[in-house]
Amino acid sequence: QVQLVESGGGLVQAGGTLRLACAASGIILSINAMGWYRQAPGKQRELVATVTESGITTYADSVKGRFTISSDSTKNTVYLQMNSMKSEDTAVYYCNTRARAYNSGSYRTADYWGQGTQVTVSS
Repeated sequence: QVQLVESGGGLVQAGGTLRLACAASGIILSINAMGWYRQAPGKQRELVATVTESGITTYADSVKGRFTISSDSTKNTVYLQMNSMKSEDTAVYYCNTRARAYNSGSYRTADYWGQGTQVTVSS
């Protein structure tokens, strides 16, 4: 199993900044990608940004130019720097990783999710 622990959420004013972090732990052989998703009240969960093991990044159009995803492979940690925040960024942010890890007696590649961290932007 892989455990993901998120930190850095909270309340920020519009135009402000927040930095989220997510650390993966467990018996991990390799990580294919890590990323952030978010879910606002009454809406479906959506992709915010992802980064692959080779450093390729993907962003939702709504956050391009404002958010930056990065990772530290030595710590199995992914970060999301959020600048120029808007009220529409308010959501629960979930960390995700696709990793090959020891699970139920063997190594398996699977998607894992964090418990979520609340981000609230006040206007």
